[in-house]
Amino acid sequence: MMGRRPERPVGPDVWSTCRELIPAGSVYAFLAEHRDELLPEEMFADLYAATDGRPSVPPQVLACVTVLQVLLHHSDPEAALAVRCDLRWKAACGLGLHDRGFDPSLLVYFRQRLRRSGDPDRIFRRVGQVAAASGALRARARRVLDSAVLDDAVATQDTITQLITAIRRTARQVPGAAQLIADRCRATDYTDPGKPAISWNDAAARQELVCGLVSDALTVVEAFQAAAIAGELGDDAAQALALLALVAGQDVEPAEGSDGTDGRWRIARKVAPDRVISTVDTQARHVHKTVHHRQDGYKAHVVIEPDTGLFTAVRLTMATGADQHEAVVGVDLLSESSAGPATFEVLGDTAYGTGDARRALLDAGHTVIFKPAPLRPAVAGGFTIDDFIVDEAGGTVICPAGVRRHITAARSVTFGVACRSCPLRERCTSSKHGRSLQLHPHDALLRQARRQWATDPGLRAVYRQHRPMVERSIAWLIGADGRARRLRYHGVQRNNLWLHLRAAALNLRGLINLGLTTAQGTWILQPATG
Repeated sequence: MMGRRPERPVGPDVWSTCRELIPAGSVYAFLAEHRDELLPEEMFADLYAATDGRPSVPPQVLACVTVLQVLLHHSDPEAALAVRCDLRWKAACGLGLHDRGFDPSLLVYFRQRLRRSGDPDRIFRRVGQVAAASGALRARARRVLDSAVLDDAVATQDTITQLITAIRRTARQVPGAAQLIADRCRATDYTDPGKPAISWNDAAARQELVCGLVSDALTVVEAFQAAAIAGELGDDAAQALALLALVAGQDVEPAEGSDGTDGRWRIARKVAPDRVISTVDTQARHVHKTVHHRQDGYKAHVVIEPDTGLFTAVRLTMATGADQHEAVVGVDLLSESSAGPATFEVLGDTAYGTGDARRALLDAGHTVIFKPAPLRPAVAGGFTIDDFIVDEAGGTVICPAGVRRHITAARSVTFGVACRSCPLRERCTSSKHGRSLQLHPHDALLRQARRQWATDPGLRAVYRQHRPMVERSIAWLIGADGRARRLRYHGVQRNNLWLHLRAAALNLRGLINLGLTTAQGTWILQPATG
């Protein structure tokens, strides 16, 4: 059941006796004074049984510790030690000098309760409500969409390691699989935790091992496939079998001259688009933030108010997939953006400037300032799609040489034979079939956006003016030394909770710097004078 804060602390109250030692204007001092208004105990009542069980550590204490923990990017043991030994943490949590704190595992259970509740992001929402009540976002009508790649908490596994690990997991979790593997799988000793005993410098030996591992994996999958389809396996067993089937197929292909039925396989000379990179965290993915910068992990999507640097909405997603694209998530997040006007001037980089995103935001009444993606000509230094005149009403396109062609139902345009004797061919196409175009459904909107960006210096000035604050907010998110870029947990759900807690803590610190306080029960901003 939910524990309540005792009437008297264990030992002298740290905030009352050591107030002058706690940095004024810090998050510690703010929580010491305002934790009851910011994080009231009733806010967490639904996480606990009403009457049964032993009283827990007061959830307000755990919430204060969690806020400080994510702000400073402490591990659970580090946070628990700080509660025990650091006067600042004791003051923030309302503890006495002699309070011995609690075991680090309680922080795990508290996050688990939050994650499984109907409102896992309540602390982030609560700080957002405080920001709205204080007027911090009043009349601030700009929002910036952005994203950052966060590194996963696991090591990227190669194909051989994934296959062995997945087979071992299936042996543990699928009833009867351990005996089947012992009787019929011969590629390696799956009970040995070490690496297979082969000559790793011998390409033929590595190839033979890959063939054996894939064949063993397929043997296990085929043996239990019918039971999985019939729903006879439990959730853990079905997931283990599905993962084995996935890793057995994502990185391998039949060897040259084979169709796979003869047991000859090789590691594919390509990377699967949605490749599972670890059997420990099956939701982590390869991600390319830019062409030259590659990471493994997740994407953190954010909506930022650029004048204050406050996060008004955040979400963590897998790093690949159409539904996880920045433009898709960003538009959805903007509808969740807390407080402020109903419509915004929305800024974003080229990742957000898709036709669908622009159309959706304009239809919702927003003003869009997205940096357009540069056009790539079919021939270096040649004509781009903007050099072609599109007549949507007439359903035609005119090329730079003046040739007119009709737009098909699939919105494709082919100039074909007209290019054979065209004097501009070398600047237009290198294809022997002539120039062809594939028009976007929102081609007119995209053309207009590129034209406005090129001709309106005011548009570019607004973008450049507010971009630095957004970069600063992202830098706060990942930490000054980049420590917070590496996640501590596995899976989208756990890391999404961390992201909301991290954003809540950063927002709270930002509001405190803006002068957040209370006056007669009302949240206000009272900037420091002097």
